Amino acid sequence: MTNAALKTHEDFIAEGHTPMMAQYMAVKERYPDALLFYRMGDFYELFFEDAEAASAALDITLTKRGKTNGGEIPMCGVPFHSYEPYLEKLIRAGFKVAICEQIETPDEAKARTKAEGKPVSKSLVQRDVVRVVTQGTLTEDTLLDPRENSYLCALCDVGGQFGMAWAELSTGAFQVQPVHKAHIQSALEQISPKEIVAPDHFKELLSRSIPSSFQPRSLFDSENARQRLEALFGVETLEGFGGFSRAEVAAAGALVDYIARTQVGKMPYLDKPRQIASGAVMEIDAATRRNLELTRTQSGERKGSLLSVIDRTVSGPGARLLQTYLSAPLTDLEAINARLARTAFFAEESTARETLRASLKEMPDMERAISRLSLGRGGPRDLAMIRDGLAQADVIRSALQPHPQARATLAAFLEALQDDPRISELQDKLRAALDEGLPMLARDGGFIRRGFFARLDELKTLRDESRKLIAGLQAKYQKSTGVDALKIKFNNVLGYFIEVPPKKADALMVQGDEAHNPFIHRQTMANAVRFTTGELAELERDISSAGEKALAIELEIFEELVAECTAFSEEISVRARAVAGLDVASALAQLAVDMDYAAPVLDRSLAFHIEGGRHPVVEAALKTENEAFVPNNCDLAQTQRLWLLTGPNMAGKSTYLRQNALIAILAQIGSFVPAKAAHIGLIDRVFSRVGASDDLARGRSTFMVEMVETAGILNQATERSLVILDEIGRGTATFDGLSIAWACVEHLHEVNRCRSLFATHYHELTSLTSKLEALSCHSMQVKEWKGDIIFLHSVGDGAADRSYGIHVAKLAGLPPAVTARAQEVLEMLQSGEQSGALARLADDLPLFSVQAPPKAEPQNSALEEFAKTLEPDNLSPREALEALYKLKALL
Repeated sequence: MTNAALKTHEDFIAEGHTPMMAQYMAVKERYPDALLFYRMGDFYELFFEDAEAASAALDITLTKRGKTNGGEIPMCGVPFHSYEPYLEKLIRAGFKVAICEQIETPDEAKARTKAEGKPVSKSLVQRDVVRVVTQGTLTEDTLLDPRENSYLCALCDVGGQFGMAWAELSTGAFQVQPVHKAHIQSALEQISPKEIVAPDHFKELLSRSIPSSFQPRSLFDSENARQRLEALFGVETLEGFGGFSRAEVAAAGALVDYIARTQVGKMPYLDKPRQIASGAVMEIDAATRRNLELTRTQSGERKGSLLSVIDRTVSGPGARLLQTYLSAPLTDLEAINARLARTAFFAEESTARETLRASLKEMPDMERAISRLSLGRGGPRDLAMIRDGLAQADVIRSALQPHPQARATLAAFLEALQDDPRISELQDKLRAALDEGLPMLARDGGFIRRGFFARLDELKTLRDESRKLIAGLQAKYQKSTGVDALKIKFNNVLGYFIEVPPKKADALMVQGDEAHNPFIHRQTMANAVRFTTGELAELERDISSAGEKALAIELEIFEELVAECTAFSEEISVRARAVAGLDVASALAQLAVDMDYAAPVLDRSLAFHIEGGRHPVVEAALKTENEAFVPNNCDLAQTQRLWLLTGPNMAGKSTYLRQNALIAILAQIGSFVPAKAAHIGLIDRVFSRVGASDDLARGRSTFMVEMVETAGILNQATERSLVILDEIGRGTATFDGLSIAWACVEHLHEVNRCRSLFATHYHELTSLTSKLEALSCHSMQVKEWKGDIIFLHSVGDGAADRSYGIHVAKLAGLPPAVTARAQEVLEMLQSGEQSGALARLADDLPLFSVQAPPKAEPQNSALEEFAKTLEPDNLSPREALEALYKLKALL
């Protein structure tokens, strides 16, 4: 609906609605896709369909608010002073919420109505929307996870090219990137936005898992977008920001327009848009991110992900930056090595690391504070966060600056933290102005320190020390009149008054001017006579208005301080991000020290040599149980760049595959890695096809999903890619699956020529070693003992001779009759006469009508015989230890 077609307040009045309801409907007309929080005194009220939807989502009472135009009005409401939990619940449920505030007081409404020549009784307080709250536009601390990014993203296409822009309103981060249509989902997975803004025709292209706001295509006009961006950043051209494509400009401009509309004209601080060049980061598609569980497990939990295990950051900005690193590993060797050098510095310099981390724990979130202040949603505590954050940044700089190696390794960060007289002046002013024990909201007052503003101090004295002032005036009058019984009292009718006994009243009744007799008679009662004075009346007026005047002055000072802080938004953000970078570097160093990670060597070769590699998540889980992880080597040299990995289920194939991919990712974010040593040639993309899942929403079976993901790998992997594939072809008939797996191995070897780990149960594939020179066979090692198998979790050379599937079935608890029958079937199939064997097996039906084979009488081993002689309750600690040694010797 265009603005010209929108109904007005007068239109709804003409339809017979009450003035208040007509005002509501006129506002709602402009925000049809949002729930309208309509301010009514101390509540936000919702009406009609909004009330029905909100009451169901919030589980609150749905009631009625009279009638309008003959129909009842469904209504529900939430308290104004504690609305945020309700707002959060609605936003998490996928709603947009438009906040409609009273933009004038009742007195102002009456004055306006009178000035318009209308009866004051007809006055209606004006209301309007001040903000539209969506998933991607949250800024409140109470609604945001301090350790997680909250991006708003815009996507569009112009002339066949696609562009993407994303920003975080709570921090000001703003980036753009060209993107290929086929890689849109992967790009979205990389930044994990909370909300997407896109043209209407993108509805079929985007996943429904991320809330999306589809807009008219006209919003994405690249020329209008360019002008919008130039106006926002005060420049004549965008060329100084980078060579943006028209699609990138259109996406960035649409993003800015959407922010302006949801914030109703108020713009948060935004960085100048930074372009992420194509190929600047490692590409990791959506399936691979899920399979490797980088930032979330496959069930959507943070706990158990790689991020949860490696995160040693001690500040919210540091945690968010680490998430950004992990989501987008670098492919620039110099940048990676710069990060590794910082990690190495803090790993080696324990004193510097511990001193820094102690300071970081006291570091407030300046980025989010300055954003709230720029949007007019900040409070005194946000000013204090700026004050304290700038002070901590100075402490950090002073601690690191004297260290020669720090000056070299951390130069970029220390330069960002250099002393600036203007910032120092701002700090001094904030220290002088802000009191202790600050309220959350400026309207609560009481946050300006005494001594900062003389008139404010006077008003606070009046407000807070009125009793003392009244007592002082009373003592003065007692002395001047000689009437010790004179008292100054207060009631709601007379206000403050002077009271004396009737016998003493004559002393105050002396006629004369005010200078000689200031007392004015007010009331005579049986037991007392009451007076006032001009001085007392003035003091009363000052006392009654002191609180309001003090608050008005405090709010004025608050706005001045906010303006001074937001004038330095860029400088404050630069300092905040430098500190976040130091947090990440020291956190990765702490991780390396805690978990004995090694510094990887990265270069432009095609090497992938891992010595003693470990899975970081599994290792961390085992460590909590005081168990050790079994390390394994991996060497995908060009002469054996494709490993064929065989062995039983539960032996650790999937863990081994994943750990090598995770080691590569950790190395390219600038982290040390869980290995004894690692030499990795730069990797442009990591692909993972591990695990099975279906996609019922799109009508895809498990096998179809597997084939789609495998197709993506074979079509996109380059010689610089790392590919891990597990059990390709298992979701279909045996010979079909074997044929597909066979062809995939050949394609990886001959066409993609990438470093690959290919796990399979198709032992027939091992024969390809005679044909494919860079194919090497390896297997998960097991040990057989008395008919059982022990998984050693180690990787050895050569192919496995069996899959041990029936043994695994026994461990899983299949009935003995089933596993016995399975063994019989297996032996017949392995006899070499498959077709005849199948016929004989079919003739044996029903399969379980025969008696289970008799169990052989067990023969006691020396181990069992010795164990029978033990009486644990009668053993001394020393005897128990000796018995353990003997048991071990009998194994």
